Amino acid sequence: METTNKLKDINEVLEFLYQEFPQCFKQKDGIKPLKVGIFKDIAERIEGSEKVSKTQVRQALRKYTSNWRYLEAVTKSEFRIDLDGNHGAKVEQEHIDHAQKALEESRAKMAKRKKAQRPRNDSDTKSYKKKPGQFNKSADKNAKVNSAPAKAAPAKRSGKIEPLPASEVKVNNKVKVKLGQALVNAVITEVNKDDVHVELVTGMQVKTKADSLYII
Repeated sequence: METTNKLKDINEVLEFLYQEFPQCFKQKDGIKPLKVGIFKDIAERIEGSEKVSKTQVRQALRKYTSNWRYLEAVTKSEFRIDLDGNHGAKVEQEHIDHAQKALEESRAKMAKRKKAQRPRNDSDTKSYKKKPGQFNKSADKNAKVNSAPAKAAPAKRSGKIEPLPASEVKVNNKVKVKLGQALVNAVITEVNKDDVHVELVTGMQVKTKADSLYII
């Protein structure tokens, strides 16, 4: 009976990419934003590979492009690179803004997790025992904060968001994809029946449905 040689761990797949495309994928130093559509280039290069599948490569790309070092690289680099390390298209400002936002959100979540996991020490417990008069000072402080004038809500964009017609669900078409409550610019990289794979402006690969796609 033949045994499969395919890698199973996502980190092993990343290691495969580091070794196979050393001018493109870096573990720490020298990380650069990847060319939009690089998944297709990788798929062509590894066609028939016994080590990794396209699904595994997509998962590895998702992990690689969500790493803090990669997101920082998107905000600081001028050009994207291809598999051979050659400069390609310039990093657009909207891609920089999106990467910066993703970086801030990821760091905030990490800080929140660490704070929740931090054990409460004696000084934390003692701080709950308030001295006489301390409550009134706190109340006065809260009252001052609450009395501050509320900031005006930002004006909503009036542009109408239109769903992407089924006839436009094609590879290489630029679209907006709904992620949570946000709409993010992306490029369709693969259409597989009801599933649509898109590449976000940061380079991250995402699987979604056609009804989550909108006209740019």
